[in-house]
Amino acid sequence: MTALLTTYVLMWPVLVFGILVTIARGFLKDAKEAREEGRTII
Repeated sequence: MTALLTTYVLMWPVLVFGILVTIARGFLKDAKEAREEGRTII
């Protein structure tokens, strides 16, 4: 039971990290494209 609870608690930081990596990757891709086109991100 303890191992199951530990897995459940530790799963959330991994999921949040994965989502943040996905968002950051998309932002960096957009920033690179904007820089190449000579326009601002905002």
